[in-house]
Amino acid sequence: MAVGAAAAALLLPPALTGPASAAPVAPGGSAAATDPGYYLVTSTDRQPGVLANTLERAGFDVLEGPLDHGVPVLADAAAVARLKHRGLSVQYTGPLYQPVSPSLLADPNTYYGGYHTSAGHEAHNKQVSTAHPDLAKLFTIGQSWLKTQGRGGHDIQALCITKIQQGDCELTNTGRKPKFTIMSQMHARELATGELSYRWIDHLINSYGTDSGITALMNSTELWVIPIANPDGVDIVASNSTRPVAQRKNAHDNGCTGTGRGVDLNRNSSYHWDVNQGTKCTETYPGTGAASEPETQGIQNFLAKIYKDTKPAADFSAASTSTTGAFITVHSYSQLDIYPYGWTNQLAPNNNDLRTIAVAMAQANHYDVVHGDGGLNYFAPGATDDWIYGQLGVPGFTIEVGPGSGSCGGFFPAYSCINSFWQLNLPAYLATARAAAAPYPTGH
Repeated sequence: MAVGAAAAALLLPPALTGPASAAPVAPGGSAAATDPGYYLVTSTDRQPGVLANTLERAGFDVLEGPLDHGVPVLADAAAVARLKHRGLSVQYTGPLYQPVSPSLLADPNTYYGGYHTSAGHEAHNKQVSTAHPDLAKLFTIGQSWLKTQGRGGHDIQALCITKIQQGDCELTNTGRKPKFTIMSQMHARELATGELSYRWIDHLINSYGTDSGITALMNSTELWVIPIANPDGVDIVASNSTRPVAQRKNAHDNGCTGTGRGVDLNRNSSYHWDVNQGTKCTETYPGTGAASEPETQGIQNFLAKIYKDTKPAADFSAASTSTTGAFITVHSYSQLDIYPYGWTNQLAPNNNDLRTIAVAMAQANHYDVVHGDGGLNYFAPGATDDWIYGQLGVPGFTIEVGPGSGSCGGFFPAYSCINSFWQLNLPAYLATARAAAAPYPTGH
């Protein structure tokens, strides 16, 4: 999920733009010439929407987002040549990669200046739960595709953080505390998202007993974290420590090469799954069927265990005012707070209350509040935030972290940018967590 680089620049807060510079110059004559970069593609005889669909069907990495200035794509030199061969205008808008100091490459559990690998997150989860058994409990909630094939892979892990009393942090919806879940790096190449979950875990643990607000929250609420929803994909991304691989999907073999391999887990849920979201080598390929992937199955089964179902099956029947809980899936990039629904522009039955929470998030991170195809110009049937609301009635949100240009822009921002992202989004996380006790006060 990403917005085109030039369009996203319109949303860019000054603190995150990086140093002022002239218009970006397309790479050439160096090792960087083969690196992918961000481009806008235009046509003299096709409207942007038609062009975007055509390019996606042809296998180009089309970045969903506003088409005001052209179709945003991620392309390497070979893809740029193919675009130009089609008679299209191709404008370079910025590099995929930021420089990485060699001094930052020593830790085997990190890459690209400090981002944690899947193994690094797993070690962190174990360390936290072992060192703080009164505050954290670690669960395996599913398996990655490679692990189901006996080819390595990973468990999908979830960490429950609270002041643990009897009955807390169990895989049941009968506990006394409301539950708030953050899930990140479902799209493997969206690096900032997993790192924010890492910091969220540490912030909660280190603040208990010293920060009155965090202490009260942990006494009253179960705070669940799925730091890496797509660990096989993250392994692919991290396989090059200075120039990460732009893998979005999981690692499911589908006969496609490069980043065409896999299934888009954020189009694979069992709620409004849509076979037409993409062909198998495209970035939004939804899989062979609803919840076809083990990662999706594990995440959905886990969420269905810890949250009560308070919503009738009909799409536009409201969830009960007795609903508790909240959920955020964190993606990048485009500086948006997205609330249900994302598969249609029709208002969700709990629209007013859902939007109230999203506005509270935006007051903290200063992102735009949108739903449906607003702000992105695309729908996302089969997404997890719609699934948890549409199926269970739990308010589900997506935060799109980061701008589209500058050293803090795109999928691979400089690691130092995490500090700014964290300062913006910590209060947004807290606002949503505190809403979990009674998210639908009006029922509308």
